[in-house]
Amino acid sequence: MRIILLTFAGALVVLMFLLGGFIAATWAPERSVVELQGRWAPPPSVFLDIAGMKVHLRDEGPRDDPSPIVLLHGMGSSLHAWEGWAAALKSKRRVISFDLPGFGLTGPSPDGRYGGDNDVRFVIAVLDKLGIERCVLGGNSLGGGVSLRTALTHPTRVEKLIIVDSGGYPVRSGPLPIGLRLLETPAINWLLQNTLPRFMVEDGLRFAWGDPSRIPPELVDRSFELTQRAGNRRAMLERFRQRQRGTLAQRIPELKVPTLIIWGGRDRMVPLEAAHRLHKDITGSTLVIFDDLGHAPEEEDPARTIEAVKRFLEVE
Repeated sequence: MRIILLTFAGALVVLMFLLGGFIAATWAPERSVVELQGRWAPPPSVFLDIAGMKVHLRDEGPRDDPSPIVLLHGMGSSLHAWEGWAAALKSKRRVISFDLPGFGLTGPSPDGRYGGDNDVRFVIAVLDKLGIERCVLGGNSLGGGVSLRTALTHPTRVEKLIIVDSGGYPVRSGPLPIGLRLLETPAINWLLQNTLPRFMVEDGLRFAWGDPSRIPPELVDRSFELTQRAGNRRAMLERFRQRQRGTLAQRIPELKVPTLIIWGGRDRMVPLEAAHRLHKDITGSTLVIFDDLGHAPEEEDPARTIEAVKRFLEVE
């Protein structure tokens, strides 16, 4: 018994030593908005007081657009994901993008609640702040799920939907990147509140892109630095803790709004089967698949994917 105890104690010492080394090597303290906004919030970025937060938002294009295009980013991303689409659309259409609570420069929700109806209320609060009665609502991944839920709960506010590699259905995917695996492991995910291995950020991006060799270095910098925004890592942990799986899927067939579905054929996060199910469940929807792209096609190849959007919206 004494030998067993000594062996256990020795293993524990080694484990604590390795844990301490990991924390020391990956320690990444929180950073303020003031530190980050110089690089990541140049014009046309603004910060608006909405729902108790200083929301990082971009509003571009003609103000007389009767149905502005509002774009919602995915998990761990930010409004920057839509820069390519906004640049291609803003000469003809008003394009609005913003950082959802707990992401980018907006920072955490003051009440610590995320997901589901909380995200929908936030989107409606943004529309109300901007005086927008009706819009074209689009989103990627998490943002796609929020868009679907918003259209279901506030149908008079959504004229059309653009859904890109969206959440919404409980689907099985293959092995996840290490960052997501850690987030889903309660016993150790607390480590991520004050640590941030850069290799883990890169691993997540490589997992999301159809062709990882095309990931620009600035994207890695942006993802790494914005994750350090004060409160974002704790908010991410709370989002995972508060998730309610499968609450949206049964309602998707109720949607009657014109819908464009864009999907990357190499998406390893949300398999292509989800795109076909969305297309089947949303009557009259249009499905466009880009065989060589991954989970974020709007960012991986904005020039090609925006053409499908222009056709759908009849933008010349």
